Amino acid sequence: MADNSTLVEQNNPSKASNSPLKRKLDSQDSTSRNNVENKKTKTEDSVKSNRKSSPERKERKKEKKSKKSKEEKKKLKQALKKEVDEAFFEVEIAPVQDPKVDKSRICPYLDTINRSLLDFDFEKLCSVSLSHINVYACLVCGKYFQGRGNKSHAYTHSVQDAHHVFLNLSTHKFYCIPDNYEIIDSSLDDIIYVLNPTFTSEHISSLDSSSKLSRAYDGTTYLPGIVGLNNIKANDYCNVVLQALSHVMPLRNYFLQEASYKTIKRPPGDQMFLVVQRFGELLRKLWNPRNFKAHVSPHEMLQSVVLCSKKRFQITSQGDALDFLSWFLNAMHGALNGTKKLSSSIINKTFRGKMKVFSRKVPPLEMAEHEKQKLLLTPEYQEREEEMPWLYLTCDLPPTPLFPDELQENIIPQVPFHSILAKFNGVFEKEYKTSKDSTLKRFQLTKLPPYIIVYVKRFTKNFFVQEKNPTIVNFPIKNIDFGDLLSTEVRARHRNTTYDLMANIVHDGEPGPGKGTYRVHILHKGSGKWYELQDLHVADILPQMITLSESYIQIFELRTDIPNPSYEPSRQAASGNKKPIRKSADQSAGSGNQAGKSKSQSESSGKQKGTSDNQSENSGNQSASNGDNAGDNAEEQSDDMDTGE
Repeated sequence: MADNSTLVEQNNPSKASNSPLKRKLDSQDSTSRNNVENKKTKTEDSVKSNRKSSPERKERKKEKKSKKSKEEKKKLKQALKKEVDEAFFEVEIAPVQDPKVDKSRICPYLDTINRSLLDFDFEKLCSVSLSHINVYACLVCGKYFQGRGNKSHAYTHSVQDAHHVFLNLSTHKFYCIPDNYEIIDSSLDDIIYVLNPTFTSEHISSLDSSSKLSRAYDGTTYLPGIVGLNNIKANDYCNVVLQALSHVMPLRNYFLQEASYKTIKRPPGDQMFLVVQRFGELLRKLWNPRNFKAHVSPHEMLQSVVLCSKKRFQITSQGDALDFLSWFLNAMHGALNGTKKLSSSIINKTFRGKMKVFSRKVPPLEMAEHEKQKLLLTPEYQEREEEMPWLYLTCDLPPTPLFPDELQENIIPQVPFHSILAKFNGVFEKEYKTSKDSTLKRFQLTKLPPYIIVYVKRFTKNFFVQEKNPTIVNFPIKNIDFGDLLSTEVRARHRNTTYDLMANIVHDGEPGPGKGTYRVHILHKGSGKWYELQDLHVADILPQMITLSESYIQIFELRTDIPNPSYEPSRQAASGNKKPIRKSADQSAGSGNQAGKSKSQSESSGKQKGTSDNQSENSGNQSASNGDNAGDNAEEQSDDMDTGE
């Protein structure tokens, strides 16, 4: 039976698979397989753990993380930049291209514009952030705000106060906010003209012949050019100088067209050119025939003066009008790339003249006569001649009487104009004292400019107080012949020598900063009338009343319609190649002896003057001869001349 069973198992394998031997073999195979699989899993786990713990793997992970963080930072920066650009910087947005409605040409908020509140004279800064970048003017309330985006100050203002019409002060484009579309309407052109007036050559040429009155938005009438300047606090000394210079025709015509000075190249970081730009803007506003108001505020002009003068001239404290005039002309001359040549800038062409200065030393009074004669023969005491340019002429007033007159009254003294100008005729000598020695100087004019500035020296300083000389100068208004001050040869080279007064600056009140006031008389050529301007006060005045004032600075204009009878064209052509001749020792000694007659007179007049005054005058004349920088020489002023080059 056993044999039969084995035979059956061999013949029938399905049945043999259930045998115990087979099961034992299968169990051994499964255990071996499990062992192999366990070994495989262990090796895989060990490899994975080795991979995880390897430094290369860690570095790769760090690199991936850093890349992700950099990408995230870039995305954040781009998002922030986009928000800032949308909020504060202008993004060009095309007008609404709706086939039915074009809002850019039919803005419903144009009737909310209030032109009586618009004032573009002040500095273009945001009233919230005080930034000058991308500033918009609200045409409803007149305030300045920055930006046009959803988070900008202009957007917030438009939503809170329901003011929707804004003007970009740099691009001169109008926008409706918060709808954020550009407004295109020809009725807004008058606002653009008030913001930036423009003048054509034909308009400029007709300014001196037109007496037509203009009407401001509030109904007041005014003459273009005869417009009051706002006194912010104590800047009346600047206002009178700016008003007087605005009527000097070559200067006015040059600055009324911005193209005249726009192409001038200045070194990077230069601030002095700001004075030129602001002065041009102020002149265009003063002569604007379409102003909304009959007055102008010189706020931007004065801010540039404070900045460029390094706070030497302030808005809050009164200064001297002559100091400001000298610094201002020299600063503009330097900013316009002016040099020592008389034709290098519009300032030199208009105001700069030339003169010869003859100077000689004077021996001490206590020295014996024979010793004085010996000193006069030495080269040090010979007369020296020097030619130098000048910007204005300083005229000295006679000293005021200390005692009352016959009627026991202290009357105000008077002096004729030609007597104070005699200082520059080449004969009159003036003594300048220092602590070491004394010098006699005489001045002879050699070239007359188209416009002459005369400064009447009214203020004197001593060790204690500053005094003012109230002497009235009797000057004519028309037909003043400056050719009488010239020598025969020099006068023959000038085609015209007759001048008319065109501006007169007056100082009223006590001397000292903040005690007195300034006003100016100006001739309007179109109407032929004289006007008195004191800050915002503008009134016409009779010419006879001008001579009764205490004149401080005067500007005279050359008349080209009155010829010089002594003019010789041949001498003018020959003078171009002529060089100044220095005197020899014998000639200068002879001229020194001839001038010795007036020595005692000049010395006695020098004694009456204060020592400090003479020291300042002498030091001023020494500094005037070697000036190369306009800004530096404006600070070192000469009492008798100012080279400013």
